[in-house]
Amino acid sequence: MNWIGIRLAELQLAFMLLTRLPAGTLTSQLPELAHARWAFPIVGCIVGGIIAASYIILSLLLLPSFAAAILAITAGLFSTGAIHEDGLADCADGFGGGQNREKKLAIMRDSAIGSYGTLSLIIIMGLRISLLSMLPAKLEIVTPIIICAVISRYAMVGYLCLLPAARQDGLGNQASGNQTSGDNISALLLAGLIALPAFVIGAFGLIYVIIAIVSVALIWGVIAKYQLGGQTGDVCGAGQIICETAGWLIIATIYGGL
Repeated sequence: MNWIGIRLAELQLAFMLLTRLPAGTLTSQLPELAHARWAFPIVGCIVGGIIAASYIILSLLLLPSFAAAILAITAGLFSTGAIHEDGLADCADGFGGGQNREKKLAIMRDSAIGSYGTLSLIIIMGLRISLLSMLPAKLEIVTPIIICAVISRYAMVGYLCLLPAARQDGLGNQASGNQTSGDNISALLLAGLIALPAFVIGAFGLIYVIIAIVSVALIWGVIAKYQLGGQTGDVCGAGQIICETAGWLIIATIYGGL
């Protein structure tokens, strides 16, 4: 398979892993999951665009902003299969209910949701709906929302590169490691290229969005390292939704009065 074919297969794998969007089937040899990390920002661009477009369209149909926000976020949940929210709930249950590393990992693997997980979902979803409903239904919000989706998914790449796998199986282990530094650079360049138009058109306030996401990403990484000694797929998913929501908080502060 040539270089383009390999990259397309990796892009397809990234969409199959992180979304429920139609991505076809891989007819050739399955790429290594670690090699598909570079495409995570592209996935974020699409999912963020779906949320932003849904909110604007629904608002233009004269739905109340709160209802439009609920339905737009629901569209995002259907797009991703709530994979990141599931990771957040698992981490909340594990970190809150486990007395040691092994117990935390065991709880996180349990498919049942506990009180900590339930509360974390209520809090994060309530916060996201409130923040999105504060935004005006204008094209100006599309780029900021996409930027949050892109940078927060690049944070996942950072966890996979910089933190050791907390367990020897699972998606976190399969996609972890620094052996694909070229792919990591590709992911960073893609995230930068997607964010570039925001600065070209003068949306310099978005630098605060990026700073917030990076800061929260670092804090979550430290927490995961302390709690588990490394990362898992749940840690990466939880980090994405937490970082994205932190970005939305800044967006609501900047654009909420428009």
